[in-house]
Amino acid sequence: MRRLVLLCLLCSWAGLLVAAETIYVAKEQRTLYDRDLYLYELLEMSLKAAGFAAQIEHVKVHPHQQRTLLALSQGEVDLHWSMTSPEREQLATAIPVPLFKGFIGKRALLINKMQLSQFEDIDSLQQLAKLTAVQGHDWPDTKILGHNHLHVRPMANYQAMFAMVSRGRLDYFPRSFIEVGAELATQTGDNLVILPTLYLQYPSAFYFFVNKDKPQLANALTQGLAKLQATGEFDALFERYFAKMLAQLPFDKDTKVLMLQNPYFRPPKKRDQDESKWALNQGKSQ
Repeated sequence: MRRLVLLCLLCSWAGLLVAAETIYVAKEQRTLYDRDLYLYELLEMSLKAAGFAAQIEHVKVHPHQQRTLLALSQGEVDLHWSMTSPEREQLATAIPVPLFKGFIGKRALLINKMQLSQFEDIDSLQQLAKLTAVQGHDWPDTKILGHNHLHVRPMANYQAMFAMVSRGRLDYFPRSFIEVGAELATQTGDNLVILPTLYLQYPSAFYFFVNKDKPQLANALTQGLAKLQATGEFDALFERYFAKMLAQLPFDKDTKVLMLQNPYFRPPKKRDQDESKWALNQGKSQ
């Protein structure tokens, strides 16, 4: 009898193992920030909320974003996350839920602190266009800045972008509110600072992208994210990772905001309007 019960348990466990699909998730070969840890946790929570049994395996990918999206379209990986663009939405199935609630399109300017004076009187895109930004050569942001007539130097090496600004060879490096604090903390020198007098803003979103041959995975993520939003777990996770970080940014009511157009972004049908919940510098007088 005991052997029969044991055999039944083993068969049951084997069935569970078979049912758990292996999902290959792209993992960039660089330092992981809170942004990345948040996304890994949100992914697991979403799949669990949808009742989608999955064993997640990480696949190291090339640091260039476009190559990773191509790997996704070719079935080398099943899932990645990225800022969206029409081209990227052709390569894979985008799950149109803004994972960073619009903050990915708010861009602080990292500059060399010795060059603060050249930014003091800038209050228009025309004035900013006299300086040179650095961005990744395959980032959607590079095209967005160029469309708005800003001078951009594209580069392939992520760490070299910080170095070029730190050494004064380029003027500024726009980084999202979600990333900039963690990135700045990893830099070894103290030349880089966040410009407190202005930032850029344009409509954009960061999505989960799924291999087009994995419709069940895409559906599970869509359902799981919707459930987390409905229960408030999505908001709670975002707040745990980013509320303090956003409040510590050096901006207030007098900070200039330069609005950019983004013709490469198609808003989801239902926009996430919750970013005001994490108002910048909540501890400061407004």
